[in-house]
Amino acid sequence: MTDVLANDECELLILSESPYDTPQPHKALQDPEGLSAMGGDLSTQRLIHLYQHGFFPWYSEPDPILWWHPEQRCTLSPDHFHLAKSLKKTLKKSNLQFSINQAFHTVIHHCADLRAKNEGTWISDDIKQAYSRLHELGFAHSVEVWQGEQLVGGFYGVAMGQVFFGESMFSLQPNASKMALKAFCDKAKDFHIALIDCQVESDHLLSLGANLSPRNHFISQLKDLIPQPEINQKLIEFSKNGQKQPINV
Repeated sequence: MTDVLANDECELLILSESPYDTPQPHKALQDPEGLSAMGGDLSTQRLIHLYQHGFFPWYSEPDPILWWHPEQRCTLSPDHFHLAKSLKKTLKKSNLQFSINQAFHTVIHHCADLRAKNEGTWISDDIKQAYSRLHELGFAHSVEVWQGEQLVGGFYGVAMGQVFFGESMFSLQPNASKMALKAFCDKAKDFHIALIDCQVESDHLLSLGANLSPRNHFISQLKDLIPQPEINQKLIEFSKNGQKQPINV
């Protein structure tokens, strides 16, 4: 049985054992803003179901799992991505290359490690294991940036239908994560990716072309772009060649 903590306008759903238990986005709390549910687990069925409906997990151990659906969603249309002129000059001189799914576990490790050093991390061992399972099933993917044979940046997330849900980025040299996002956006049409969910607003993302979408608009986009929770075959096919490709200026 599902429990609910509620007032007249908002409610916090306590998730049941069913992986298909679904909070109501428009009833998310206002403080903290966007918190919709707590509890449940990180099973593949639950993650896939809740991602399709726009929820994402974000919590720090030993707290329970918290599920979020912000009123204003930070999203990026790949064709709106842009780099500052100074970064384009840097890219031209760098000879950076990118790949897909060639170092998934290393990418998620770097994302967790950098955040643990800087601010504490929500990428716990349970999160790593859950997204590794999604990766094995073809739902979670990594984008890597290389300087020669050295991994210098990247990000990981979940892809379903024509949406990529970005989870975390890292850079081991300046701006490497930006270059990873550029490479991904440049190939987005080939991957049949029409929208990148950046989850929460940041100056960094807004400077790259992301914007804020009202919750209702974001939900409508998900219904159009993910009619069924299917893996993105184009990303799978691209990653099978295992080759690094240059990042275009």
